[in-house]
Amino acid sequence: MNPIFVPSTRFVAAFTYACQLHAGQARKGTTIPYVSHLMAVAALVMEHGGDEDQAIAALLHDAIEDQNHDGSVPGELEKRFGSRVRTLVEGCSDSEGPVKARWRTRKEQYLNHLSHAPGEVLLISAADKLHNARAILADYRTVGDELWKRFNAGREDQLWYYRRLVDALRHADAQDQARSLVDELDEVVTELEREAASRTSSR
Repeated sequence: MNPIFVPSTRFVAAFTYACQLHAGQARKGTTIPYVSHLMAVAALVMEHGGDEDQAIAALLHDAIEDQNHDGSVPGELEKRFGSRVRTLVEGCSDSEGPVKARWRTRKEQYLNHLSHAPGEVLLISAADKLHNARAILADYRTVGDELWKRFNAGREDQLWYYRRLVDALRHADAQDQARSLVDELDEVVTELEREAASRTSSR
């Protein structure tokens, strides 16, 4: 277990930078500030033994995917927070910026990447996917199949991806630190699958 860290001025600077990068961005289909997701992922990482670099990377895990408009974000991450944080964020990213490959291609590549990713990346990724899955399940219970219109891929693709995420994280080479998060992700995804199947059968 890693020693407990007291959030430093460096951690506060990372939170401020994340707020600046994602200013005006909301969770898909909602008015919830996107930074709420970043805070939740960082909290999960800290609650499961992550160190300060991992917590900072959790706050910034979408910086490259979503905000690397001019290609400067990776270098800025390294300049501000060091090479390890940059490497962790890159390890959690399925693209290098807003111009992305096709959805299925990106997701398959990311799933393959997870199988050999280091444990410190798996912890952040599992926390990210768990928080996303929790939000999807909660919103699905509220808005039903309208939910899937928020995403770049529909219901079947989303369910495929989250089940494959569970499998990839479960069988990754170095997943010990993320084990309990993966267990909970499996439970949430199983419930999402069950509710989706129930809605289909009742039509």
